[in-house]
Amino acid sequence: MNERPGFGNEGGTARALVVVDVQNDFCDVPGAALPVGGGAVLAGRISDYVRACTDCYAAVVATRDWHIDPGDHFSDEPDYAGTWPPHCRAGSTGAAFHPDLDTAAFDQIFSKGQYSASYTGFDGVGSDDTTLEDWLHSRDLRAVDVVGIATDYCVRATVLDATRLGFATRVLADLCAGVAPDTTRAALAEMAGVAEVVGLPPH
Repeated sequence: MNERPGFGNEGGTARALVVVDVQNDFCDVPGAALPVGGGAVLAGRISDYVRACTDCYAAVVATRDWHIDPGDHFSDEPDYAGTWPPHCRAGSTGAAFHPDLDTAAFDQIFSKGQYSASYTGFDGVGSDDTTLEDWLHSRDLRAVDVVGIATDYCVRATVLDATRLGFATRVLADLCAGVAPDTTRAALAEMAGVAEVVGLPPH
């Protein structure tokens, strides 16, 4: 893995920063439905990075789980593979971004999973019902850096879709948090096969 760059628009390529699912239910805070270790600290670190790179990105966007009625994605007896305890219900405290995440930096927020399971940010739609892919294309953005939660689930899915859709994609591994060491390592290895993984993941 390479060192994480200090800026995003190198070589004249306009990049967007995609911040994945840094929400209370995914952070290690009291009452979180699916807490990921290091998630709360990560929220502040991502905000610091964005502030330090004010002119680095042509756009900064965020994705969020925003469940209304996701069907069998929720279960009272979840297997933590295809079914999960209720989390990130639309409008709830758990669905809100962590308070240390500076949402003022976001040019658009893409909500996903309203009525079904959803992992990739490219399933999300913005406030005008535009998809993330269309929003980026409309601004002639063909390169993305991806950060957020969780490395081994929604970050992974977003990165794999970004590369499949033709975006030049980087994962800033030190600005991601994973659920478990083994699955995080596997996800990073898989992503490295299709995208550039920069920075070292937090221990």
